Amino acid sequence: MQTQSAFFDELAKLMTEAAGAADGVRREAETVFRSRMQRLVAEMDFVGREEFEAVRDMARLAREENEALKARIEALEKGA
Repeated sequence: MQTQSAFFDELAKLMTEAAGAADGVRREAETVFRSRMQRLVAEMDFVGREEFEAVRDMARLAREENEALKARIEALEKGA
């Protein structure tokens, strides 16, 4: 009976060590993946949120100005 218990104790210890090793490999893989993704994103030269919002606001203002100018041209053409 004691030999079976020792066998299962060793098996449990081996499984615990294997789980710990697998977790270490998983963490290392995540670290490598994260660093490669950060490098890829940096190389792609994405626009930051602040810059995007500034350009979006500029485009909105330009559209509003174009609409106002369009209405003004139409009014001038009707008066001519």
